[in-house]
Amino acid sequence: MSQSSETNLERLPATLDMDETDINVRAYFTRIPDERMKEYDPAWTDEQIIEWDGNFRSDGALMLVCCERDVEIDEYRRVIEEQLQLRGL
Repeated sequence: MSQSSETNLERLPATLDMDETDINVRAYFTRIPDERMKEYDPAWTDEQIIEWDGNFRSDGALMLVCCERDVEIDEYRRVIEEQLQLRGL
């Protein structure tokens, strides 16, 4: 990852009052290598993102464990773009 290992991307942006799901989805993206993250294209359709990621349930939510709520594609898009920016990608 291009960011310092001391940077806690799971809790950024610090101005956001985060719940468990907010932290978990950000942690999910920290485990994706920079090279893979760079492949993401915001112009992709929802279906293309779901196929590219490969970790969505049949109901359209991201498959995460220990979450208070579902992460739908709109939130996924918002958070991945935020994480790309924070990681300088």
